[in-house]
Order: sequence, then structure tokens, then C-alpha cells
Amino acid sequence: MLLLLAVFVCAACGLVYELALTALGSYLIGNSVMQTSVVISVMVFAMGIGSLAAKPLQRRAVGAFALLEMVLGLVGGLSVLLLYVAFAWLRIYMPAMVAVSFVVGLLIGAEIPLLMTMLQRIRRQEAGSAVADMFAADYVGALIGGLCFPLLLLPAFGQLKGALVVGAVNAVAGGGVVLWIFRRETRRIVRVCLLGGVAAVLAALGTVYVLADDIEVTARQQLYRDPIVHAETTPYQDIVVTRSTAFTGAPDTRLFLNGDLQFSSVDEYRYHESLVHPALAGKRSSVLVLGGGDALALREVLRYDDVEEVTLVDLDPAMTRLARTFGPLTDLNGHALADPRVTAVNADAFTWLRDAGDRYDAVVVDFPDPDTAALAKLYSVEFYHLLAHVLKPDSRVVVQAGSPFFAPKSYWSIAATVREAGYATTAYQVDVPSFGNWGFVLASLGSGGPPPALRLAADAPRLRFLDDAVLRAATVFPVDRRPQDVRASTLMDPAVLEYTRHEWLNY
Repeated sequence: MLLLLAVFVCAACGLVYELALTALGSYLIGNSVMQTSVVISVMVFAMGIGSLAAKPLQRRAVGAFALLEMVLGLVGGLSVLLLYVAFAWLRIYMPAMVAVSFVVGLLIGAEIPLLMTMLQRIRRQEAGSAVADMFAADYVGALIGGLCFPLLLLPAFGQLKGALVVGAVNAVAGGGVVLWIFRRETRRIVRVCLLGGVAAVLAALGTVYVLADDIEVTARQQLYRDPIVHAETTPYQDIVVTRSTAFTGAPDTRLFLNGDLQFSSVDEYRYHESLVHPALAGKRSSVLVLGGGDALALREVLRYDDVEEVTLVDLDPAMTRLARTFGPLTDLNGHALADPRVTAVNADAFTWLRDAGDRYDAVVVDFPDPDTAALAKLYSVEFYHLLAHVLKPDSRVVVQAGSPFFAPKSYWSIAATVREAGYATTAYQVDVPSFGNWGFVLASLGSGGPPPALRLAADAPRLRFLDDAVLRAATVFPVDRRPQDVRASTLMDPAVLEYTRHEWLNY
């Protein structure tokens, strides 16, 4: 039973390494499908090579397995740190990811032949029964490891420290436990050396654990121009806030999600005024904001005294908590989340819309660009169909749609997707210096009706950037950025994801 317990623990650790590598790649590079495919493919291939390579080691299976698990615990535990350093300083992330995935897979693949040999030493049984016991423990361990990664390790330790903790558990389970089981069959000098090796691995991982915060801060700062004032990795994303002071004394606070700029305090008002106020030119007693966890769009909504209730739906509770409590953000959003008219909900917007019962006069859709599969579903025909269920007959909807200049196919695909879902649309674009040229889609239900008028309400508050003259100009697109022949995006055919990935690669 102790040996099967070791199999269980080692399998859990192996799956955590795999999940950690795929999650890190998604945070740093994006394109989660590609990252997952590369990591899994390389690891599975390496596991086959590792199984073959373990054949000569079966004669000394106990010592070889203990040594193997120590090396796996060390490499797996340090894997996230090594890849983060490769990304931040060396800029060789993809080659490093392939190399680390191969080494980890090689070591995991060598486990099973050695474990089978040791299991047969303990109790002789038919090969089928031994395989059944071994793989039952292995698969159940993988299940537990897969659940522990998002539910326990990430919230409690974060990616870097979580991998180190798992590496330590791996070394103890694979080295210490196995040596205890076979202590009578192993020479004293071998036991002492292997136990010393386990202690050395634990010491190395423990030292890195103590230094992990400083290492992470130093590496992360390499990726950003300005000093980092807040950074955290959540189960959903990597959140970084930077802040600098220009020669004029005006601070520039910037929010980055997974490395992508979300706003600069120097000019964010241009973006958020353009996003919100055209949608609130009609009725607006009840407003829905999807995304926008920084509460800056919410700030603009709350400038209208006749807005009676606002529901903000954002996936990440860490983001809304930061917008509610972090000084540089609350200074920008005017403590919008503390307004009694606001109800903040932390949920996936797609899922939330399926169960929503209320209807709204205006909807502001402020999601990040659709550069991952998870985000692409929020720019799909199906999503806008769901959105229609919470709209009143004369509701107005606005969608942030990316850059018509830098990503024109992505922009016009989003506009086509909204139309495909049964909306009449008006496309418009403005200049936001920190982003460049940026576009939006204003929509109302009824694809056969006239497009919604792009205007400001007669009682709109005094704005710093937007007025009717700017809006009239905003509907004019230059010849090289006018509507293109692109596909609408659906769950089964996420065209906008394809367009976004290819277009932004050039910038």
C-alpha cells in the first residue's frame, strides 16, 4: 500500500508540473491552445522515450527510482522559475519550454517501468493485476493533482511557490518513502547517499522558496518600463499595476493583464468616455457592465444621476477587490464600486447571462481583446444571442472591439458577429495615445432597423475628450481600414481568435 501511495503522490505531482507549464505559457505568451498542445505533445513523447530509457535501470530499480524522483522534484519544482527567467531575461521562452517539458516528461515516463519492477518484488502477481493496481493509483493521483492545482496550489502559493512545494513533496514521496519500504534490501551506504540527496533537494527548493518573492519581483520588473506597485497571479490571470511620475509631476498608473496594457491613467478617459457615453444616450435607469473590473467604465456610468442601478459582472474577484481597495485605482475610478447603486458579481459573463433574469436599458461590454479561446467565446454570435435576452426593446449596447488600424480583420469580425446575432450596428473609432487607434461597435436589437445614432445625451456630463463633433468624425474610416470581407465568430468557428493572433503578431 505504501508503494501505491507513492505512485499516487508522484502521479499527482507529475500532472501539476504539466498544468503549471501550460498555465504559465498562457499567462506569458497567450494562445492557450498552442501552449497546451506543445506542452502535452512534448511531454507525452518524452514519456515514451523515458519508459524505454528505464529498461537498463530495472536491475537497480529502488535506487534508480529514488534518484529519478529527486531529480524530477528538483527540475519540476524549479520549472516555473526557470521558464519565467527565460522569458524575462533571456527571451528564449519557447525553446526553454520545450526543453523543460521534454526533461520532465522523460523523468515521468521512466517512473512506471521502475515502479512495476518494485511492485513485483513486494508481491508476485499476474501482469494484468499489477498493471491495474499501478494505473489505478496513477490515474487517481492525476485526478487529485489536477484538482489541487487550481483550487489549492494557485490560491495558496501562486505558480512559482506552488511548483516548489510540489517538487518537495515529489522528492520526499519518491525518495524517502520508497527507501523506507525497501530499507532492508538496500545497502546502508546507498540509503545514506539517497537520503542525503533528498535533503539536498529539499534544501535547494527551500532556499529558492525563501527567495522566490524577490526573484519574481526582479524578473517581472524586467518586463515593464515603470516601477511595479502591485502584482499578483490569480487563478484567472496575471495582474500587474505600474506607476511612474513624469517630469510634470503627473503620475502614470498602468494596468496590465497577462502582460497586455489595459489602460494608462494619462489618457484612459478618452477610451472610457468613448466606450460608455454613446451607449447611455438613450434610457439608462438600469445599466449592465460586462468586464471592466477596474471600475473605470463604471465611473463614467455613475456620472448620470438618473442611473438607478448598475450590475458589474467581472470574472476575477481579485480584480474587483483591487479596484475597490487599491489607492491608485480608487483614485482613478472615484470609489465607484462603493456606490450604493452598484452590484458587483464575480462570474463568467457567458455563464451568468444564461441564468440572468433582469433586463437592462444599456449594456457596456468591456472585455480584453479576444486573444485566447476563453475570451473569444465572449465575442461570439452565441454570446450576443444570450445578451439579447437581458435587453429591453430599445436598449443600446456598446462593445469594445480592438484596433481598426492594428487589427482591422479582428475589428470588423467583431462588428460582423454582432450583426449576425441580430443587431443593427454603428462602427466608430477614436485615438487613444497609449493604445493608438481604437474601435467600438454601438448596437441595438433589430438587424433590419436603422443603425443606432452615435450621439451624446442632451444631459450628458461635461467630458474631457468626447463631444458630438468628435463622434461625427469617429464614424469615418480611412480607405485602408474600411469594412473587410471577414467571417463572423462563433463558438465552433472562433474566427476572431484567428484574426487577433495573426494581426497582433506584427506589433
